[in-house]
Amino acid sequence: MSDAVTRVSVEIEGKEISFETGKLAKQASGAVVVQTGDTMVLCTATAGNLRDVDFLPLTVDVEERMYAAGKIPGSFFKREGRAGEKATLTARLIDRPIRPLFPKGWRHETQLVALPMSVDHVNPYDMLALNGASAALMVSNIPFPGPVAAVRIGKIDGNFVVNPDEDALLAGTDLDLIVAGTEDAVLMVEAGANEIPEAEILDALDIAHENIRKLCAAQRELAEKAGKEKTPVEVPEVHADLYEQIKGSHGTALDTATQVEDKLERQAATKAVEEQVLEHYSGNPDSATYAEYRGNAQRAFDKMEKTLVRERIAVAKKRPDGRGTDEIRPISIEVDIAPRTHGSALFTRGQTQAFSVVALGTTREEMRLDTLGLETTKRYFHHYNFPPFSVGEAGFMRGPKRRDIGHGALAERALVPMIPSQEDFPYTIRVVSDILESNGSSSMASVCGSTLSLLAAGVPLKAPVAGIAMGLIKEGDDYVILTDIAGVEDHLGDMDFKVAGTSAGITALQMDIKITGVTFEIMRDALAQAKVARNVILGKMAEVIDTPRSELSKYAPGISSVKIDPEKIGLLIGKGGETIRALQEEFESQIDVNDEGMVLVYASNRELGDALVARISSMTKEVEVGDEFTGKIVKTTTFGAFIELSKGTDGLLHISNVAPGRRIATVEEVFNKGDEVAVKVVEVDRERGRIGLRLADDPEIQGKNAEELAQIAAAEASRPRGGGGDRGRDRDRGPRSDRGPGGPRNGGRDGGRDGGSRDRDTGRVRDRDPERPRS
Repeated sequence: MSDAVTRVSVEIEGKEISFETGKLAKQASGAVVVQTGDTMVLCTATAGNLRDVDFLPLTVDVEERMYAAGKIPGSFFKREGRAGEKATLTARLIDRPIRPLFPKGWRHETQLVALPMSVDHVNPYDMLALNGASAALMVSNIPFPGPVAAVRIGKIDGNFVVNPDEDALLAGTDLDLIVAGTEDAVLMVEAGANEIPEAEILDALDIAHENIRKLCAAQRELAEKAGKEKTPVEVPEVHADLYEQIKGSHGTALDTATQVEDKLERQAATKAVEEQVLEHYSGNPDSATYAEYRGNAQRAFDKMEKTLVRERIAVAKKRPDGRGTDEIRPISIEVDIAPRTHGSALFTRGQTQAFSVVALGTTREEMRLDTLGLETTKRYFHHYNFPPFSVGEAGFMRGPKRRDIGHGALAERALVPMIPSQEDFPYTIRVVSDILESNGSSSMASVCGSTLSLLAAGVPLKAPVAGIAMGLIKEGDDYVILTDIAGVEDHLGDMDFKVAGTSAGITALQMDIKITGVTFEIMRDALAQAKVARNVILGKMAEVIDTPRSELSKYAPGISSVKIDPEKIGLLIGKGGETIRALQEEFESQIDVNDEGMVLVYASNRELGDALVARISSMTKEVEVGDEFTGKIVKTTTFGAFIELSKGTDGLLHISNVAPGRRIATVEEVFNKGDEVAVKVVEVDRERGRIGLRLADDPEIQGKNAEELAQIAAAEASRPRGGGGDRGRDRDRGPRSDRGPGGPRNGGRDGGRDGGSRDRDTGRVRDRDPERPRS
């Protein structure tokens, strides 16, 4: 085993990406460390035992280690468990462009592992993992014909950026496009976009492919310097004579079977022909040659089925279910299927059926993310489920599979740009799409179902979103693009191109190509044909529901929001949370407040929620002349009553205004401590912390505006009054200079009816003017 370390590097848009092998994980078939900045990923490729199977036994694992970002896992056991969504999606990104390139006949167990070792939160690790997995295969003995490389294209401030920084992606970009391919062609596309036109997508793909060629060249250089000799593989051939025999004996039957329009009936008819072929051409089951002959017959049958279907589409322009190349299957739509949910819809297209349901929750129900990325929460998320009964099968249901996670993420990505901001719609939003039937394009059906259920739930989407899956049949230089592909067309075709968006542009893309000859011209035509189909589907959806419901379901939590001055947050919370807890208990609601002063109120009873919002507004707003309050008398004095306007803020109702039209000796003749009184603010002295009040039904102030009330207060200023203000430790009821040394507070406990104060030593009534010196 060589101890030599080999390193090559390439510069992509000003950033160096290096590939190093020979230092770590030397017992793997191939191991490469990929690094850019301080982000580094160890990628290994290992070939195991030979298996007797008729498929490629390839496994891809991405193992996120929290230490890479200097974090400790948040689970109870404080260690990593099963792969999270980000790791699973990255594993799919690696698998999809690499799997189609493996030679037919490779049956060794093959495992690709990507292990992020260091993450700098500037350079995302997923692109390094994909490039590193290909590089590990290139230096290994595994007969991978690669290389495959990948880059990310963002659109920031109107410009395309190759491999943008992670914080730029988190802050928001109009395009997050991942492209993987070889030197010759694009193999995979994964994108989220903010209504990007089709032409811009093609421009971004062109930029991406230029940089993919550079990364492929670096991998080839690494393989030339440190690569192992490749293990020979025998590619199984279809015997031409046997193929012709089967075609002559069963070709007509297979041609008829593959034209049955119903999916299950077509599968059954085709299976019956297949069993006849295998029984006729496999020989005696007890013979030593039985397995070999059966394998030969199976390969010949598979080739014949694929050839028949593809030629019928390419030449006769007739698809297995009888549609034209640009024809969409019949669509039916229903909303409000499930009455107790917050929003539901049933979207059926041909034999693909998605049941989508919305659940609205509080911000405390946001999804918390424990990953290596900067994003820590999600307030909108979509989950996709694909039960076995949807394709007429029986099977285990033990949680979401990788495919379910990938399809759910695609549908989520398609809707994200259209989800309203938290300020406009302060809910956590979960959408679940259960696929009840499937015959191709179920992920795009879940996009349509999600839009419909969100509109039915009253979520104010910026625009409706629909999705369509496109296919390709390419024979030589001739090709046919298929709209709304069914399962058999996906299986036997050359491309699966999913496009979602609004009438204005694309919001999500996912493309997987099985051949190397897909040109930009083909992709341009596919995008144009997809746009036409998308607009047709949007029209069908609009016939059922075209705008969000004006009211939420009565079963949804009532959420109201109010913006307060951030300096008033402490007042709302109170000492040790006393105030906010008391409010939540009184109004049977939940209160959330952030550092910017945005207060969210959640209440099962809408009336209580509205009342709580009003209370919070009155508590935290700056008191102005003309404001009306119903407050509790918290203290009575010889010169008036202090009334609590809001938590911590009092105003003074002077004794001369306690009983309009008559003279009283004490406040207690009319009011007692604890009484609730409706009052109006007539004076606000912010410098001295004084608030002057009058009874709301006082005839003298009826119908007066704020300016007139201020004039009334000014006219009364000749009669010195006690002031109002906050009653807390820092709540000033007037500067100490108002009182004089040892003098009574706010007019004094011995003040006369005219608001003056009596000198304790002489008994004289003295003016409380703070500027007048004591005699």
